[in-house]
Amino acid sequence: MKKILLAVFGILALAFATLTPAFAQSKGTVYYLVPTLLDEFQTGSVSALEMFLKQVGYEMKTLNADNKTDAQQSQMNDVIALKPSAIILAAVDFNALKPSIEAARAAGIPVVEFDRQITSTPSDFTSVAGTVEIGQIAADQAEKLLKAKHGSVKGKILQVLGDPGDPYTLDIQKGFEEKMKAFPDVKIISVPAMQWAADAAGTIVNDQMLANPDIDLIFSHAAHLSVAAVASLEAAGKKPGDVMLMSSNGAPVGLDLIRKGWLNVEVEQPLYAQAAAVAMFMDKVVNKQEIKPGEYDVLGLKSTVTIEAWGPNIKIPGAAITKENVDNPAFWGNLKPPSGTVKPVE
Repeated sequence: MKKILLAVFGILALAFATLTPAFAQSKGTVYYLVPTLLDEFQTGSVSALEMFLKQVGYEMKTLNADNKTDAQQSQMNDVIALKPSAIILAAVDFNALKPSIEAARAAGIPVVEFDRQITSTPSDFTSVAGTVEIGQIAADQAEKLLKAKHGSVKGKILQVLGDPGDPYTLDIQKGFEEKMKAFPDVKIISVPAMQWAADAAGTIVNDQMLANPDIDLIFSHAAHLSVAAVASLEAAGKKPGDVMLMSSNGAPVGLDLIRKGWLNVEVEQPLYAQAAAVAMFMDKVVNKQEIKPGEYDVLGLKSTVTIEAWGPNIKIPGAAITKENVDNPAFWGNLKPPSGTVKPVE
């Protein structure tokens, strides 16, 4: 009788296990190599990826490179040795990580590029915001702001880039400057904030406002850079509205600056949707199944998968946030994660 009871308990335990999240996690472990945790987008990306991957059955572990290329290269070597189900990489430097990506794939480990597109070598999936489009949306907003101030589209813009080793900022710059070419009376001064450092952005704004006191608009490629810009403007005795400001990632600090009257526009980078897309396609990535091009609904956003020379690439649109819509809970900067769950693409 005892043996029969033990057998019954064993069968029940196995059945119970197959119905619980713990069983779902048996799909394996995915490592996320985050470039830094200095800003809210990066910290938010960790929690969002973890949440969505858990919904589709994967455990996630995160390694922070502290914006150091050599540290991230070492992390890649360490993780390859652990043979995880997949690696999600947001590269500190897209050129320097190319050999590491190739080493992981040669070892049979799929690599997903998150947020920072790498086109110099193939990967198994890439989830990015429409970064060139974010620059174009920012240009549309700059056009409106300059026209409202001067009666025509003219003036001077200080563009504070992120680190030039990050294609995210280069694509935004490309989209922004290409569209602003339609307005020859607008002068754009572009300066990079190395390693996305806020103190570097503050120094840039301080120096440029001294050299060019007629700057109408400051466009920073991340909200935390706008925080530093505001600090420099305040130190110079400026008030909200004296100099127009825009940013481009939709972080909570950017939304707060809109509410305080400092920031005119924040162009959102769709963090939740970018992370959800990774989870939706993770089964196909891990099992090395074909990912078909086309349009997909990602958390209600119409997103497009294309098959590029570097592999399947999903691009998700951003949106302009102003004082009129800043409280919309759909924006990740309001820190209200979607209540629904994602499902694997079949």
